[in-house]
Amino acid sequence: MNNIFAISPLDGRYLDKVNELTLIASEYGLVKYRVKVEIEWFKLLFTSRQFKLTELNAAEIKILDEIASNFDEKACNRIKAIEKTTNHDVKAVEYYIKEQIASYQNLHNKREFIHFAATSEDINNLSYGLMLKAIKNDILLKNLEIITARIYELVVQYKDVAMMSRTHGQSATPSTVGKEFYNVYYRLQRQIEQLKNQEILGKFNGAVGNYNAHMVTYPDVNWPEIARILVEDKLGLTFNPVTTQIEPHDYVAEYMDILRRINTILLDFNRDLWSYIAFGYFKQKVVAGEIGSSTMPHKVNPIDFENSEGNLGLANSIATHLAEKLPVSRFQRDLTDSTVQRNIGIVAGYSLLAYKSLLKGLSKLEINEAQISNDLDNNWELLAEPIQTVMRKLGIENAYEKLKELTRGKKVDRLSVQQFIQSLNIPQVEKNKLLELTPHTYTGLATDIIK
Repeated sequence: MNNIFAISPLDGRYLDKVNELTLIASEYGLVKYRVKVEIEWFKLLFTSRQFKLTELNAAEIKILDEIASNFDEKACNRIKAIEKTTNHDVKAVEYYIKEQIASYQNLHNKREFIHFAATSEDINNLSYGLMLKAIKNDILLKNLEIITARIYELVVQYKDVAMMSRTHGQSATPSTVGKEFYNVYYRLQRQIEQLKNQEILGKFNGAVGNYNAHMVTYPDVNWPEIARILVEDKLGLTFNPVTTQIEPHDYVAEYMDILRRINTILLDFNRDLWSYIAFGYFKQKVVAGEIGSSTMPHKVNPIDFENSEGNLGLANSIATHLAEKLPVSRFQRDLTDSTVQRNIGIVAGYSLLAYKSLLKGLSKLEINEAQISNDLDNNWELLAEPIQTVMRKLGIENAYEKLKELTRGKKVDRLSVQQFIQSLNIPQVEKNKLLELTPHTYTGLATDIIK
């Protein structure tokens, strides 16, 4: 499809920026994972001795594996064509696999074991599980690793560059540029570790989760163990032994909540960088040919951070709905989760788009140490805090109030601060320590905290 006709910008304007998701989080990806689950289930029935079925030989297993591994656009289109008749997407996959083995007599004779004792949700929950696992490992974590590595480079590069902090938007106790980047890095690392460890659950227990038809057909089989083998050993997910017809999606809510926290940290980061650019603490590298404004030729706008912020908001709004809606299902099953789950790729797409915009913005940042230094030089009132704290230590009454009178709502300079220090009746060693202090050196343990 010509992408100028796409309804979603992810499939239109931004497709080239998120195209690594197209084979994972699309309809194609979902169908591909369904084929894999059906094939693995079929193979397990004939390789587990509990069923006492004639085992598949190596050539037959190879044929089955190639149906899954060679899945392509043509195969997906064939399944969608079958679906036009069945009006059932999972049944179409079953019929497709039966078509693929029709010319192999021994496999053809076993065809009724394809989708054996399975409800559609047995296939779907595992397919979405494989999709979410691939999104997590191949897309989200890989891009977040690039982002955190870049942030850490900036931590090291700017660890000793003193800067004025802002609390409530007003001048406040100095920090270092590297320490402020490290705050973001540290927050991200905690959440990324949780995303890495997030379980992807799956179930395979029939129409209402009780192995009803299974027990009628093979009463001597240990069905929960067979299901566990499929989910964990064959598909690499975590087995959920207690469900209704659906896997209850609690883990999806957990996954989305972690992702929302990561995205919120990055959204916060975008806004701070936008503000620091506005203050002149950072400049942006000029890219030849780019235009900042259609009427103001001088503009170099922080559009990458703005795009990242906007797309993180979109990702989080949809992730919020998934987290709130998916764990809620009427009785043993309703279909509201089915249509909602189809938007998992949208969450991943807007997240990925935001990550790439942020990285592009970070690549264009250039620190403006002159402006940062100038702000420190123009805000000697920042030393009111350490001066009054030392005065308190030495037992001087109303220390806070005296500094408040000197500095609150006023601009003070180096001379007035040092004159105030000279007027104090304190030991000379303490006085010298305060006289040596400047807004540039008043950074506490900022550098050591990074170390």
